[in-house]
Amino acid sequence: MALTALLGLAGCASLPPPAAPAGDADTGAAAQRRRLQALGLDDGGDCTTPAWRLTARVALASGRQGGSGRLDWSQGAGQLHLQLAAPVTRQGWALDVDAGGATLRGLEGGPRRDAEAARLLRDATGMEIPLGALGCWLRGAQAPQAAFGPARITYAPDLLPQRIMQAGWVVDYTAWAAGSDRVPALPTRIELRRGEDRVRLVVEAWEEGADE
Repeated sequence: MALTALLGLAGCASLPPPAAPAGDADTGAAAQRRRLQALGLDDGGDCTTPAWRLTARVALASGRQGGSGRLDWSQGAGQLHLQLAAPVTRQGWALDVDAGGATLRGLEGGPRRDAEAARLLRDATGMEIPLGALGCWLRGAQAPQAAFGPARITYAPDLLPQRIMQAGWVVDYTAWAAGSDRVPALPTRIELRRGEDRVRLVVEAWEEGADE
């Protein structure tokens, strides 16, 4: 089913953000290691841990097809719940992923299941959405190299990631929420692109440890 049928909204494309002066690579890499440790990702483990949640406005595009809506992403204890809704058309779908596989609800014909969540979304939307890496990329972290290959990271002058290139995707970060003693800085404007596929997010709220 085309993405347009899922969301019922016109798609939109975007240009890459203008380049900002790069920060020192070695200093940025050291700062990134500290961020990963604070995020619980320093051991190169699963992007579905630890528990966290975000709500965001999202725009998806693949070639001439696309749509936009609101995204609620929550994960923890090896489980992922993703809900996308288009308020204007009152259409949307929900994806649940656990060790047993993935279930996608909200499509015509009833729920669909697959052992692989990314394949399930590809068959339903026509888009290659890298779910296994998104749990890291959305937090401004590279995904594990063993599963997704090496990452190239460009750092902004404030030493936060400006761009991550990994597994054929380019992930740009153009705005961040300030960190605290307990929670590191987290991105609030994110664009992912590979070929004709685009995912843009404007994060409205982050909640760490949502399911703990």
